[in-house]
Amino acid sequence: MRLRPYAWLPWPLRWLARALTVLLALALVLTGVVVHTVRTSFPQVDGSLRLPGLTGNVEIYRDKYGIPQIYADTSEDLFMAQGFVHAQDRFWEMDFRRHVTAGRLSELFGEATLDSDKAIRTMGWRRVAEQELSELSERTRRYLDAYAKGVNTWLKANPNASDRSLEYSVLKLTGVDAKPEPWTALDSVAWLKAMAWDLRSNMEDEIDRALALTRLPRERVEQLYPGYPFDEHAPIVTRGAIRQDQFDQTASPRRGQGTRPRGPAAAALAQAARTLEAVPGTMSGADRDGIGSNSWVVSGEHTRSGKPLLANDPHLSAAMPSVWYQAGLHCRELSERCSYDVTGFTFSGVPGVVIGHTDKIAWGFTNLGPDVADLFLEQVSGDTYLYRGERVKLEKRQEKIKVAGGDTVTIEVRSTRHGPLINDVMGDVKPSGGANAVALQWTALMPGRTADAIFALNEAGDWHEFRAAAALFEVPAQNLVYADTAGNIGYQAPGRIPVREKGDGTWPVPGWTGEYDWKTAPIPYDRLPSVENPPEGWIVTANNAVIDPRRYQPLLTKDWSYGYRSQRITDRLEQAIAKGDVDASTMAAIQRDTRNGLADTLVPALMDVRMAGPAVQARDLLKGWDGSQGADSAPAAYFNAVWRHLLSDAFDDDLPEGARPSGGDRWYVVVRRLLDSPDDPFWDDTTTKGFRETRDDILRQAMADAYQEVSEALGSDVRAWRWGDLHRLTLTNASLGTSGIAPVEALFNRGPLSVAGGKDAVDATGWNVAKGYEVTSVPSMRMVVDLADLDKSQWINLTGASGHAFHANYWDQAETWARGELTPMLSKPQSVRQAAAHTLRLRP
Repeated sequence: MRLRPYAWLPWPLRWLARALTVLLALALVLTGVVVHTVRTSFPQVDGSLRLPGLTGNVEIYRDKYGIPQIYADTSEDLFMAQGFVHAQDRFWEMDFRRHVTAGRLSELFGEATLDSDKAIRTMGWRRVAEQELSELSERTRRYLDAYAKGVNTWLKANPNASDRSLEYSVLKLTGVDAKPEPWTALDSVAWLKAMAWDLRSNMEDEIDRALALTRLPRERVEQLYPGYPFDEHAPIVTRGAIRQDQFDQTASPRRGQGTRPRGPAAAALAQAARTLEAVPGTMSGADRDGIGSNSWVVSGEHTRSGKPLLANDPHLSAAMPSVWYQAGLHCRELSERCSYDVTGFTFSGVPGVVIGHTDKIAWGFTNLGPDVADLFLEQVSGDTYLYRGERVKLEKRQEKIKVAGGDTVTIEVRSTRHGPLINDVMGDVKPSGGANAVALQWTALMPGRTADAIFALNEAGDWHEFRAAAALFEVPAQNLVYADTAGNIGYQAPGRIPVREKGDGTWPVPGWTGEYDWKTAPIPYDRLPSVENPPEGWIVTANNAVIDPRRYQPLLTKDWSYGYRSQRITDRLEQAIAKGDVDASTMAAIQRDTRNGLADTLVPALMDVRMAGPAVQARDLLKGWDGSQGADSAPAAYFNAVWRHLLSDAFDDDLPEGARPSGGDRWYVVVRRLLDSPDDPFWDDTTTKGFRETRDDILRQAMADAYQEVSEALGSDVRAWRWGDLHRLTLTNASLGTSGIAPVEALFNRGPLSVAGGKDAVDATGWNVAKGYEVTSVPSMRMVVDLADLDKSQWINLTGASGHAFHANYWDQAETWARGELTPMLSKPQSVRQAAAHTLRLRP
């Protein structure tokens, strides 16, 4: 979400914006006042506090990074304390997210966020969460309530804006007195809808294909969406098939739509695309190509210790504070009353640990990316839509959106049997005889049990308990890797994945025929791919294809990442295993790998082009370059600039703006194939009349444009260029960090940092070629778990534990993260106590 300058202020107060800018600048000079305001909301981390509702004493140890390790005697006390601690450090973030998921941002920011609220109300995230809450187990609801009780105890003790967080004080200066209501279990469950949205699969690809089809014939659009290269990049699961109605990893395999949108249909799709863009990313930004993850696990037969190692680094948008919050949740004695001993990464606002390890097992996530959302073109007329030859009444409801400084806005949400009409949000399409509306069907708009799964994962002790927990993890569908202290490793694909009557989900389809409807039941869990202790002794997932569809049906998706990261991880693992040299430092080194997977293909093609002028000197940087993209690399700076201009020069003239390249490994495959076809129409620049460009013309132009751009930015001495001087990360506060008011942004944003890596390197610091080299997505955290000695595990967060600007732990991990380094991930009681910089005791 990017706010226009001053637009987030209620209209009657906008005239104050410039004056406020001056006042805030002056306030920064008045150090004493500012320090008092800032420090008022810092949490108490030492001594003793009373927490009504506890049944026993709780101890909270924090290390120098502010990471809490919580010890209690009952599960309810444990999660109540977690709610209290989350609120201490991150309540503004929690409250902001609550407004996001409820479609209530405009209560805080006025008209600037109205489109976001309309989009989320149309999808009805909170309505679905209400249904979901009632379907969760009694135990889960009890833990959610305990967590909420801890949040509300903190909230009651901090009634003033200055007590809660600096953001509340800034809003109050603008006339918005945001008084948060009590936290509820529903607020926690609704956040899981946001997680599902950010980790959705190919919805944008589906629209992009359709938009491209308005300018190009079908075969040329399909050229831009090549199939997964199974012969070059292995899928996650390399053996097994369905046998006796379940997936058997030892089984041998059995070998075994869309129309061109025009007129109102094309307009409706364009409006639907704008609706999707309006939804604020909580873990992903507007550029979703960099959203993904790496995870892999190595069996003890290949490690120095003889026990497994597990690595994970989810790739999400760069948020300030980080979307993750590190914590340990420990029962002093494991029993039925208290069954948790888990350390890892949590979401503020949600109890439990999302990624981490217990005392017996460890697990990691990457986005599985199955096709769990379809866009249905509908024929709407008045209050009805066409379905199987009959006019059916649209479902309708009204949503009232309060707007700070303005009138309440009422929208009407209309839905077909396939889901809400998302094109309605950004404007109306006049009815006609053809398709004129777009409905969204998405698994996350059905109630599920993912909250149950978190608690089950957190107490799992072996492979069977882990798989039982994973069965509950319905949305978003994730690749789960597993390791345990007994020496086992495994992989499980969970999730609610639809089965279609017809079609493959890659294009918007007509809803009125009923041919493309989803079947009632999704793919059964026992039929989803699963592997335990594979003979090769490792499992790698990096959003690559899960399994070859030639031996597995039904179809999971066609829109995978193309396997450059996964293959690089596999290659490095094989090299390390061959040397007998795999330990935690090996895993961490692989996480830092910056090699560009296209370099071996594109550099020789660039070298073959006849060139003259100063760009020749820049091209010489690529001679002998190994493809690594360190922050100090001059070749990486030039290569990435050439890539940026190559994509723009080759494709922008052929595609509508919404479907143009942003980069990523899909375009690696597209360009690789085009390099073998020097006269392909995509090489021709259709804007130049009377001249037909070929491959070498575009490559030559891209190299010249890249030299011009980089020399203007970094100087004419090509040897002094640094990739990190272009490829920079600014840690931007998700709420006020894009206000357009410089003093406000200075309060909450940090950086920039020069970083290594690139989009679809293992060190996946993503950037959008259409916008520049600034980092848009990152390894949001890194973790390496050593199952031989859990105290030798390591981790790092993108920013820090605290959500309070100017707190010592606000971004104290950022520079360590940027260097690719890790810190100790302690979990044993003695180690935790020895590392404690602060101790807080909570009593009933």
